Amino acid sequence: MTIEQLSWRKSSYSDGEGGQCLEVAAHPTAIHIRDSKQPLAAHLTVTPSAWSAFLLGEKERLRNG
Repeated sequence: MTIEQLSWRKSSYSDGEGGQCLEVAAHPTAIHIRDSKQPLAAHLTVTPSAWSAFLLGEKERLRNG
């Protein structure tokens, strides 16, 4: 599967005014992350466990302010 064939989802925290726009595509063996304003530029790929750890850390950070 190529990057273009992945099902990309934009972050709910992305604003509609050209600000920070993050897109994520989940695959069973990898999570792909890219800048939605530059979809063909380099992107980041992490393991599902690394992505889960990141999300848990962010939830904890947001909870604690």
